[in-house]
Amino acid sequence: MDGWQRAFVLHARPYSETSLLLDFFTEHQGRVRVLAKGARSRRSALKGVLQPFTPLLARWGGSGEIKTLRSAEPVSLGLPLTGLMLYSGLYINELLSRVLAHETDYSTLFYDYLQCLQWLAGATGSPEPALRRFELALLTHLGYGVDFLHCAGSGEPVDDAMTYRYREEKGFIASVFVDRYSFTGRELRALAAREFPDVDTLRAAKRFTRMALKPYLGGKPLKSRELFRQFLDRRPGGAGGAGCGSVGASR
Repeated sequence: MDGWQRAFVLHARPYSETSLLLDFFTEHQGRVRVLAKGARSRRSALKGVLQPFTPLLARWGGSGEIKTLRSAEPVSLGLPLTGLMLYSGLYINELLSRVLAHETDYSTLFYDYLQCLQWLAGATGSPEPALRRFELALLTHLGYGVDFLHCAGSGEPVDDAMTYRYREEKGFIASVFVDRYSFTGRELRALAAREFPDVDTLRAAKRFTRMALKPYLGGKPLKSRELFRQFLDRRPGGAGGAGCGSVGASR
């Protein structure tokens, strides 16, 4: 990779005494692992630049799985994520680090990611709608296809008042049996439109995305969820305080 490319840092960890090993989410090559030599040294021009949520122009080289960073420049100031929005951003970064194939073009998803970060940076309410929309976009780009608008058994359009049970690799089938895999037609229409006008549709979206993402994530828990729980415990009133019931479930 010789030319410049837009990128965000998804994850960084120390490598040797002065370097960093980075996971980039790039505009045209998806997730790329890059070694930033000397980036932690006092005199490095990269010190303070390679941070999550900072839009970058970067270029790197090398033929192995781990590339060598040649240069990186911030396009603008980092997106101002704090509090709940910061932990929401860390969550989507970890999702991408865990599920994206290495060096695969996810150009459209890159814009979905940027849009999600911009929404979180400017949000004053719950981050949940933005997170659910991004999760659904991510599933689409991973090739996860499901028809929310038709019964998989009959082919008929879903009815708002009826209940449909999700069956993996088949879709939603009309059923009188109600459990955590069940969704109303109204909830399925909300999922199809990626619009969640109330608590019920948001909860339904969370249930579905957790089920759908589980095979991609495997059994290893997300570190960002544990960090988020710790953040809630430090807030006045602890995990049972205001906002936990809605936002705490968003991860």
